[in-house]
Amino acid sequence: MWFALFATVCAIAFLVVSGMFPFASRPEPVKSGAATALVVGNGLLLIALVAGTGLYGYAELRWTTLIVVTGLVVLFAPGLFEVWPSSMRDGPTGLVVLVGIQLCALAALVKIAPRALLNMT
Repeated sequence: MWFALFATVCAIAFLVVSGMFPFASRPEPVKSGAATALVVGNGLLLIALVAGTGLYGYAELRWTTLIVVTGLVVLFAPGLFEVWPSSMRDGPTGLVVLVGIQLCALAALVKIAPRALLNMT
């Protein structure tokens, strides 16, 4: 269950952050310098979250379960992304909210994952 939640956050964050690249084609509300810092920060948090989620899934799940759950997340995450209002997806408010969501997911992952990673060794 935790892996599915973390993978869903990763997928939605990827969709939001990938919409901000290349920098020249970003939506108008996020062309400022502060928004650029938010985009870069979200990207760095996303990298950390994807790496942690991948390690956690590898440690806790069988390969078949890992593949099926990841496939379901990739299949249904765009629907969750579309539910967000466009101001949240394409604006600085959405980037700030996404930073908070990713930080919460990373905090939960740090709390949960050490036991799973210790079982791996």
